[in-house]
Amino acid sequence: MSLERDTNHWDTNPGDAIDAELSAIESSLDRLLTRDPAYWRTGQKKDSLERLEKLQAKLAAVRLRVLASAGDIAEETGAKDASAWMRTELLVDKAVARSQVKLAAAVAKYDLVAAGLAEGVVSQDKARVITQALDKIEADPVASSEDLVLAEKLLVDYATRLTANELRIVGRRILREIDPARFEDAEAKALLAEEERAQQKTALRVWDNHDGTVGFDGVLPTSMGMRFKRLVEAWAQPRKQQLVGKGAPLPPWERLMGQGFSRLLETIDPAALPRHGGDATVVNVVISLEELRKDLGIATLGYDETNGATISAAEARRMACNATIIPWVLGGDSEVLDAGRGSRFFQPIQRKALRLQQKCCQAEGCDMPPEWCDAHHLEPWAAGGKTDLKDGALLCPHHHRLAHNAAYVHERLPDGTIRFTRRP
Repeated sequence: MSLERDTNHWDTNPGDAIDAELSAIESSLDRLLTRDPAYWRTGQKKDSLERLEKLQAKLAAVRLRVLASAGDIAEETGAKDASAWMRTELLVDKAVARSQVKLAAAVAKYDLVAAGLAEGVVSQDKARVITQALDKIEADPVASSEDLVLAEKLLVDYATRLTANELRIVGRRILREIDPARFEDAEAKALLAEEERAQQKTALRVWDNHDGTVGFDGVLPTSMGMRFKRLVEAWAQPRKQQLVGKGAPLPPWERLMGQGFSRLLETIDPAALPRHGGDATVVNVVISLEELRKDLGIATLGYDETNGATISAAEARRMACNATIIPWVLGGDSEVLDAGRGSRFFQPIQRKALRLQQKCCQAEGCDMPPEWCDAHHLEPWAAGGKTDLKDGALLCPHHHRLAHNAAYVHERLPDGTIRFTRRP
C-alpha cells in the first residue's frame, strides 16, 4: 500500500503532512537554485556551505530512517529487499543501494549516531565509520556493553572535530583509549592478525593493453604500500617538474606518479637482485640488420614477436643507458649476425664523477640539477658506445628522451653542452 494510505498508531493519516513537508523542501531548493553564488558575498558563501553540510546530514538521517523501515516496500513490490527495489525504481547501483540499506540498519542500532545525524553534526560518511567501529567492538569478546556505550559517545564527540578518515584511525584504537591496560594487548594481537591477513591479500596483476602501454593493479600490506608510495613520489619529483616548466602548471599527479614509477624501475640494479631474478631482468632486444640501419626501426623485447612486445629502436637505445640489455642482430632466415654483450648502467661512482664534472643537465639552456638527471651514452651503447666518463653526459629525462627520438638530432658543442635540433 502507498504511503498516503498508511495509518499510524493513533489512527491519523500522516501522508498529507509528509507530502507537504517534502514539497516545502523541494520548493526551497528550487528557489535557492535560481540564485547565482557568483554574486554572493564571501561570508554568505561560507555560511551557506556550513549550513548545507548540516542539511545534507539531516537529509541522510531522514533517508536512513526510511530505509531502516522499508521492508514493506520489498514485500509489496516482490523485490528481494529494499536495495533491489532501489536498483529497479531509483536506478541506484546495486552496491551503493546495499551499502545504504546496511548503513540504515546499523544507524538504527546506535541512538547517539542517529541523533548526531539528525542534528547535522555527524555526516553520513562519519556515521558509516562510527557504526563499523562499533560493530567490531560489539563482536570483540574482551569488550563489554559498557565499553560499547562509552565508545559510541566518544566517537560521536570526535566526529564534531575530525574528518571521516581521521575518525577511522581513532575508531581502530578507541578501546585502548577507554582502558589502556585492558585493551593494549588485544589491539596488538588484532594488528598482528590484520597484518597476516594483509599478506594473504597481497596480489599483483599485469596485462598488455596492446596500445603501447601495460596496465597493472594490486594490493600490498600497509607497510609495504606506504614504502612503495614514498619511493614513487620521490621519483615523481614535482619540484623538478616545476623547474622544467618555470612556473607552468604541473602535469596531472597520476601522470607524475606513473612516470616516477617508470624511473624507479629503470634504476634497479640487476646485480643487486637474487641470481635468477637478476638474470630474468636482462632485456633481450631482437632486431634485424635492416631495422637496425633505420632511424625508425622496430625491435622486439624477447626472442620472438609472438611472445615478446615490439618497441621502437629509439626506445631500445634509450633503455640501454639504464638497464641490462643484450642486442641480437639478425640477418635473413633469423641468422644471428651479432650477439651483443650485457652492459649495466653507469655505476654510482661514475655518476658521482659526472655530477662533479658537469654540474647540471648538459642540454643547451637546461639547468636541471645533476641528481635529477640520467647518465646518457653519447655514442649509443647498441652502436658500440662504452659506459665510461668520456662517453657519458648528464641529461634530464626530457632531453634524454629527445636524445633517443629519431625526430631530433643532437651534437656536442665545444663547451660540452649538447644542442638538439629537430629534423627538417
